[in-house]
Amino acid sequence: MDSAYLSAFAALAGSAIGASASFATTWLTQHAQTRALLAGQMRNKRETLYGEFIDEATRRFADAYFHQLDDVSKMAPIYGIVSKIRLFGSLEVIRQADAVIVEIEATYDTPLATIKEARAYSQSHSKDPLRAFSESCRADLGS
Repeated sequence: MDSAYLSAFAALAGSAIGASASFATTWLTQHAQTRALLAGQMRNKRETLYGEFIDEATRRFADAYFHQLDDVSKMAPIYGIVSKIRLFGSLEVIRQADAVIVEIEATYDTPLATIKEARAYSQSHSKDPLRAFSESCRADLGS
């Protein structure tokens, strides 16, 4: 074999290897960036859903202290939010959301509170019905 051919072949092989390495590096970088972007979007989606649930649960608890559940459709928004959480949330968050719903339903079944009783309850801070849910959300979003 002629040394000119050997030199040309070595140069082409080196160029091919260099181009392949450059392509692989670019592909891996793009892949990692895409995964990080998708993970961030998913985290934002969960964070939004968790916030919506907390807002709606707070409204339902406030309503349950002073009203009976005369219209079942009042609970529809919170059931819808929990169903969305089931799509994206961790098992612990889903479990805590279900527990909050059970507590809301139980609160609707209790005797109605007076303003004085509600004020005393809020000042005592003896029980936060959303604390366990909030903490499980924090753990889920932190992972």
